[in-house]
Amino acid sequence: MSRSFAQLARTAENQKSSIAVSKEPLNKPPLEIYTLGNEVLRQSGHHISKVDCSIRDLAKDMLRSMYSAKGIGLAAPQVGIEKRIIVIDLDIENPATPPVVIINPKIISSSASIETYEEGCLSIPGVYLDVIRPSSIKLSFRDEMGRPKKMNADGLMSRCIQHEIDHLNGVLFVDRVNDKNELKKALQENGFNAKDVQTPPVNTE
Repeated sequence: MSRSFAQLARTAENQKSSIAVSKEPLNKPPLEIYTLGNEVLRQSGHHISKVDCSIRDLAKDMLRSMYSAKGIGLAAPQVGIEKRIIVIDLDIENPATPPVVIINPKIISSSASIETYEEGCLSIPGVYLDVIRPSSIKLSFRDEMGRPKKMNADGLMSRCIQHEIDHLNGVLFVDRVNDKNELKKALQENGFNAKDVQTPPVNTE
């Protein structure tokens, strides 16, 4: 019996550290983050049917690339991979805070209350504009071990999840900006073309 408990403890520890990577920026991150104007950003991610070592390795590479770019969230389509996986870390300066890996996310419900908040994106560096989103959500997904999970999120976590799920559907935050004059100005100042902005579909879930 003691060996069984020891095995469970080792399994739990392995699961806890399964996606642990250094948060230090790399000179050569493993994945390229594509920017506005590249059609790969308009591709939708495909459902992940099996969560295995290859998916966990992908999550690690996404995290390394995200940390190297000083971001707090990254979706697979941003690195040219059409899979429904996102990684998030709202505390990138603290090595002890574990990141979150979200696979096949689905928003079950959204709050009636909405908030306007400034967003940015690793795929549109230098551009920061207000976007209106539900203030809180309830989410179902699978974690990096393939286990089904549910999460209630509000504040920055809610916004970050919604932002990254948009990426899984080929939608960028600039598509949701209401102030078109500010949008055009910010894009031009940072070398982007307003023609690459699209109107998001009514339902992006």
